Amino acid sequence: MLVTTPVAVAIGSMVAFFLWLLSWAIHFRFAHTWLLYLLPAAGAVIHLLYKWYGASAERGNNLIIDEIHQPGAGVPKRMAPLILITTVITHLFGGSAGREGTAVQIGGSLANWFGSLFKLDGGDKKVILTAGVAAGFGAVFGTPLTGTIFALEVIAIGRIPYRSFFACLVAGYVGDITVSLWGIHHTLYHIDIVNTGQTFYGIHLPLGLWLLGKVVVASAVFGGVSYAFARAVHMVKNFSLKWIKITWVIPIIGGLVIITLTYILGKPDYLSLGVDAEYPGAVTIVSAFQHAGADAFSWLWKLIYTAITLGTGFKGGEVTPLFYIGSTLGNSLAELMNAPVGLFAALGFIAVFAGATNTPIACTLMGIELFGGEYAIFFAIACFTAYFFSGDGGIYLAQKTALSKTELAKTKYLKRMFGKYRL
Repeated sequence: MLVTTPVAVAIGSMVAFFLWLLSWAIHFRFAHTWLLYLLPAAGAVIHLLYKWYGASAERGNNLIIDEIHQPGAGVPKRMAPLILITTVITHLFGGSAGREGTAVQIGGSLANWFGSLFKLDGGDKKVILTAGVAAGFGAVFGTPLTGTIFALEVIAIGRIPYRSFFACLVAGYVGDITVSLWGIHHTLYHIDIVNTGQTFYGIHLPLGLWLLGKVVVASAVFGGVSYAFARAVHMVKNFSLKWIKITWVIPIIGGLVIITLTYILGKPDYLSLGVDAEYPGAVTIVSAFQHAGADAFSWLWKLIYTAITLGTGFKGGEVTPLFYIGSTLGNSLAELMNAPVGLFAALGFIAVFAGATNTPIACTLMGIELFGGEYAIFFAIACFTAYFFSGDGGIYLAQKTALSKTELAKTKYLKRMFGKYRL
């Protein structure tokens, strides 16, 4: 507690500065659209910054996860300012990326520095690093409980290290409060009230079977898109490294592809974060909660834009683009299936994220924190269905598998869990 609180205050303060700077960069580009044409040059600058000063920081979130698994060389202090600067550069010139990766790396870098300052041993270093992830995540999205569970759940598929729970809980809430005290406000989302019940042969059911079936089908699609996103980012990166031998050329080509796609589509909707609208009628995460608030393939274009941006070396995070992909996909599926648009946008928002990061519990809680607890059962169904349909991989290569999803479903494992109980 004595160590966690100052760490979380420091992380929350830096995340608040990052969010303020990020908002300025995005709106500055809105007013100066020609900045997009400098995206290739910006990519080259980012590449050189990491080549000259980045060292191991280039591995980003995966480095922090590895360090939590097995403390070793540590997380470099330069990671925090470097990822902050390069993420702002990415968004200033129109790259399609997020902000979660930046907040998590700020959290991990500062937590590691505090751990060294207080001379913590290996076990306590793991705890403070995990708490740093919770503080960064909770602060950047305004979801402290989600940040707590995400930091615990993302380390290994199928295992949650409860030893770090209290430190993460304190860090998540202190980080979030600190951001609020700095006057930074988070985006609010609204779901129209939906009657989810059904009368079945004179019996009132709290969950309509027809709506429940639609949610399950949509969530399986969300899981498949989660898998496609993770594969696309890794594929673009591997392809670029294999076929483009001069590494600083990779982000230049990536920037040129983004410019070309934007010119072909004739609109900038899939650039940058995708939360604020650049012009009236633009497709954003917020608009996806409304009828006709997204095009049929908005989710696919955002997936392509983000895979190219991150796969060619630009910096930021994957989570906000996943929110965009999920909410716009939910909007499209709702129109197709004659389902409630706001509810399905919310389900896609959290479920695609759950599938890509293998964190269904955290994402269920995120749904409750962002959208309210009225639809908690649908949030849980969507997140766990997407989780099982997204494969055993994910966007974090350092994430270990303590228990595979296929093993969890085996009868043999269930018997091991419940065989000693007589039902």
